Formats: sequence, C-alpha cells, structure tokens
Amino acid sequence: MHKPKVVSQNVLFPFVLVTSLFALWGFANAVTDPMVQAFKKVLELSNSQAAWVQMAFYGGYFCMAMPAAMFMRKYSYKVGILIGLGLYAIGALMFYPAALMEQFWFFCFGLYIITFGLAFLETAANPYALALGPKETATQRLNLAQAFNPLGLIAGLFVAQQFVLKKLKSDDITDFSALDEASKILIKTSDLLVIRNPYVILGLVVLGVFVLFFISKMPQPKTEGSMPNITETFSMLLNNKKYTLGVLAQVLYVGAQIMCWTYIYQYAEAININNVTAGYYQMVAFILFTFGRAVGTYLLKFISSGKLLMCFAVLAIIFVSSTVFIKGVIGLYCLVGASFCMSLMFPTIYGIALKDLTEEQSKVGSAGLVMAIVGGALLPKLQGVIIDIGGNGVADVTILSVPEVNISFVLPLLCFVYIAWYGRKVFSSYDR
Repeated sequence: MHKPKVVSQNVLFPFVLVTSLFALWGFANAVTDPMVQAFKKVLELSNSQAAWVQMAFYGGYFCMAMPAAMFMRKYSYKVGILIGLGLYAIGALMFYPAALMEQFWFFCFGLYIITFGLAFLETAANPYALALGPKETATQRLNLAQAFNPLGLIAGLFVAQQFVLKKLKSDDITDFSALDEASKILIKTSDLLVIRNPYVILGLVVLGVFVLFFISKMPQPKTEGSMPNITETFSMLLNNKKYTLGVLAQVLYVGAQIMCWTYIYQYAEAININNVTAGYYQMVAFILFTFGRAVGTYLLKFISSGKLLMCFAVLAIIFVSSTVFIKGVIGLYCLVGASFCMSLMFPTIYGIALKDLTEEQSKVGSAGLVMAIVGGALLPKLQGVIIDIGGNGVADVTILSVPEVNISFVLPLLCFVYIAWYGRKVFSSYDR
C-alpha cells in the first residue's frame, strides 16, 4: 500500500507558516543560553544564581502551557498562535526598560513573559503540525517541522556570539571583581545595553510575524464528535502509560538538552577556553543537531520511532559518559557530539506520546508535554549547584579525579538512560 504524503499540496502554505514558529522559538532558546554566562560575569553572580535565567525562561512554559491548552479547547489554533506571538513580542521588548533599570530580576521577568508566549506557540504548533495530514505520517511530519528549529538555534547563537559575547567589555577583563566601583558601573551599563539589543530587535520581528499570521487563512482540523468533559480527558490521559511515561521522558530530555548547551561554556572555562571560542563549539553542536534532525527524519521512514529513539539515546549515553570522565578538549568534543543524538528526541517523544489520541486529547496532552519543558528550568539549576560545590569557579575541587563541572554532567547522563529505556518500552510494547 502506498504511504500517504507527509505534507499534501493543499496545506503546504499553512504548514510552512507553522514551521516558521519552530525556528522562532529555537532562536529564543539559543540566544538565551549564553546569557547565563553573560549575566554571571556582568552582575558578578554565582553559577547557581545565574541559572535563574534558565529558571525564568523555562519556568514560564510550565506555568502557561495548561492555560494555553484550556484556551485552545474553545478557540482555534490560529488564535492561540496569535496570542503566543503577542506575548513573545511583549516579553522581548521588556528588555528595553530592564536595561535602563539595570535589574537582574527585570530581565528574568522579560524572559518569563517570552515563554508565556512560547508556551502558547508550542502548545498550538506541535499538535497542529501533527494534525495537518494523515496520522500515519504524523511523527515524520512533526520531525520535518522541528527540523527548522535548529536553524533558529544557529541564528540565535550567531547573534548571541557576534553581537553580545564579542561586545561585552566585562568579558575582556580577567578579574572583573577587582575593578573600582565607578569602572564597574560604566562597564555594567554598557554591557546590559549590549544584552538588550538582540531581544528588542527580536520583539519587532515577532510583531511582523504576528501580522503575517493575522492576515493568513489557516485551516482548523475538525474535532471528532462532541467535546468531552475535561475531567474525562485528564483521566484518559493519566491512564495512558505511553503518554505519562512520555511526559517524564520529555522533562528529562529538555533538562538534558539545556544542561548540555548551557554549561558548554563552563566546561570550556575549566580548560581555559574563553566564551567567544566556546560559542564556536556550541555552533558546531547546533550544526550537528540540525544534521541529526535531518538524518532522524529520514530514518523514521524505515525504523520505528521507539527503536530509533532508543538507539539515539544509547549513543548519547556514550558521548556524555565520555564528557564526564575524559578531561580536556576531548571531553568537550564528546559534549558537542551529544547534540547529534539529542536532535531526534523532542519531536519523536512528542509524536509517540500523542499518537492515537483524539483531537481533544491531543490539545490537552500537548499542554502536558509543553509543561515538561520545565525540566529546562529545574535540572540546569541543580547542575549549577553541583558546579558551585567548591566555590563560584568551575574547577575548584576534584571528584573521582575530574573537576566538579565534569561530574555535573552525570545529570544529563541519567536522563538519557531513562529515555533509552522509554524508547525500548515503546518499541517492545507498542510498535509491534
């Protein structure tokens, strides 16, 4: 029997528009990761204090995903996307007053509002991509849409590296804390303006995308039957093991991804590599991530999603184990290589967890999977605490003959172990 097209001609333009959203939130993710190190230096924060950037950014997903899903039970995906873009723009533009006030909490609040918008976008765009075509090709279609996410990641990192990290005056000073107070204030004011600019420009771009969506016709998938009671929907989802285990897999995956990408700078610092050079390593990681997404999408034509997820997770375990126990630049290479393995995971876990659900269950179920992005808030914070065991540096003490920054990568290692198990369970119990 001939397999249906992944994207049919009649929904190609709406699919392209929705796909652009994946690049937009990829940009926000990538431009924010280096800000942990930037704020740490400019505002003289510890690793765990600077991790509030990720706590604010990914915590917003957890708080807004379910309200977004409840909203979209009543309204269309398009309305949800418009609200998401509006909140995204507002949060980004808040960086302008935040830089004037020079308050760390105000920047974090702006990031929090950005992710209110991203929660709406992801809650709408992921199931919408699944719904824009036949169920047989849904996971492959979501992987195709998610393939544009790394393009946003690469663009975001390029902006962060070329227009933020390279221009930070505080990064050129070996011992920033030794400066007199007047010099610190001047450099702090200058650097916070540098951090502000990409977000303000991003906010204006997002407003442009808002207008484009507003004037475009977007098909709304038909809901099968009448809308069931929300309690009944929650009950069905909680009793669906493939879904509930998938939500936990997504929590751990997002946490692992953000840990591997955020703390690449601290890992590089431990082997005397500066932030700008570390940014090049992260750029290679994003390129591998993009390549891996393309490879994974192709392999899904021939290999079941659960089996492929398990294989990529096992490969990630090998890379991250090497990151923990191999010192120097080889360990950094392994950390970069882990991005290839991570590329497949988010959309595949998402597609597996929502497969065979009704339209109504997918809307609510999608919110659970977007809430799972809170893993990107909690686990990096915990990793920051581990790195701070010996002080604010990254290699103050040695544990098992390696610096504490190496040991901290045991956290993503454990996450990948669970994901490999989940892939194995899906393959053995549901894919056969």
